[in-house]
Amino acid sequence: MFVLAHLSDPHIPPLLEPRPVELIGKRITGYLNWKLRRGAHHRRDVLDRLAADLLTQAPDHVAVTGDLANLSLAVEFDGGRAFLARLGDGKKVSVIPGNHDAYVRATNGMYLTAWREYLAGDDGQNAPFPFLRRRGSLALIGLSTAVPTPPFFASGRLGSDQLDRLAILLARLSKEAAFRVILIHHPPAGARPWLKRLEDAAGFRDVVALYGADLVLSGHDHIAAVNEIAGPQKLVPVVQVPSASAAPGDPRGGGAYNLYRIDGGPGHWSCEMESRGYSPDGNIVSIGKRKLV
Repeated sequence: MFVLAHLSDPHIPPLLEPRPVELIGKRITGYLNWKLRRGAHHRRDVLDRLAADLLTQAPDHVAVTGDLANLSLAVEFDGGRAFLARLGDGKKVSVIPGNHDAYVRATNGMYLTAWREYLAGDDGQNAPFPFLRRRGSLALIGLSTAVPTPPFFASGRLGSDQLDRLAILLARLSKEAAFRVILIHHPPAGARPWLKRLEDAAGFRDVVALYGADLVLSGHDHIAAVNEIAGPQKLVPVVQVPSASAAPGDPRGGGAYNLYRIDGGPGHWSCEMESRGYSPDGNIVSIGKRKLV
């Protein structure tokens, strides 16, 4: 059995005070939003306790599906690396970027250097995404939907080149004995505002419908949700988790993470999901279990 842990959207608090010159353009709206609204929903003590609980579960691997940063300040990528290192080294932890990790053009792509050991594919391919990391019976496929967007937009995009490479990779993996897990920040299923959508979600769904996958892990909406998309022979679960730093009692759900216990082999895989997170009284508990595959 392989145990995969999944957390997302830590938006690592507290927000470090930017220099005035760093608040040009989109960052000023994000900064004001944090000060007036978002900051009250994200707490460092909540994130630290959740990470500690995750480590006590001793998963075989940890997947982090983006939004470690808030405004893509250069210093935030160092903080993101320190957070990833707390969870483990690059052999034990995989990360993909979210839209807040590519918030502005000036620092877009800094995560590629700062988090290199956590998003480097096993074969050292030139294009960073999709990356492929084999861990036990799993084939972890990391995608990037992170692109700089105008103020008030939080949308994402894969692009035709990345979708083409994903199709080639999934076609190859369909002939191998691997449980295929796709990591993608913007969910390709479920409802969300137009400004927060994955622009080419239909293209992603078409690729999976043709070549298949076993599990899709995402974040972005700060909610717990399970949707499904079509595969060539079966439906593929798409799972979201709340923000890992969301305070207990948050209307979208307090901080939580998922454990996926994966067993079996081609044609008879099994995957049970256990959610662990904050109860309204501030304790971290098992929220429930669900069979996905």
